[in-house]
Amino acid sequence: MEPFRSVRGGGARASLAPAEASLLRSLVGQVIALVEPADGPGLRMPGEPRDELADLEGLLKQPPPQTPEDPVLARLLPDAYRDDPDAAGEFRKYTETSLRSAKHEAAQEMLDTLPEDGGRVQLTQDQALAWLKALNDVRLALGVRLGVTEDFEQQWSKLKPDDPQWSAYEVYAWLGAVQESLVQALS
Repeated sequence: MEPFRSVRGGGARASLAPAEASLLRSLVGQVIALVEPADGPGLRMPGEPRDELADLEGLLKQPPPQTPEDPVLARLLPDAYRDDPDAAGEFRKYTETSLRSAKHEAAQEMLDTLPEDGGRVQLTQDQALAWLKALNDVRLALGVRLGVTEDFEQQWSKLKPDDPQWSAYEVYAWLGAVQESLVQALS
């Protein structure tokens, strides 16, 4: 990958190999599937017209949603109050839909601006910010699945190159480099 570079007027550009674009599309697609808003009262897809009264009525009729059982989804949609399950559920009731929608929109924006076969990526400032959000969610999801801690480098160094997790750690590190190059290009 050619690292992201600043673009005159804001935004960033880079170049991705076909395999890199394919990997990003796959990983972002998995995050989209995880955060996909569920059907139900008060829930809508991005871009769908909003009926605020119906949204509020739907929320008031529903019991507070629970913390997701899937550890990845629990990390992507964390509790606001860890020590108070009732307050956390009440907060989640009013925020989870919009959080899911925002994550879905950022990931979809990344897919929409990511060339399927690799090549040049040219992002506006807003598109680059969506990429940063989506990359962060992909790294969080992969990090949870791998059990990554603050000692990431040490964890990775204990693996042998033929360990199946070695490649996943390599992808995790590469995603960090992509994210860092985008942050630097926007700075």
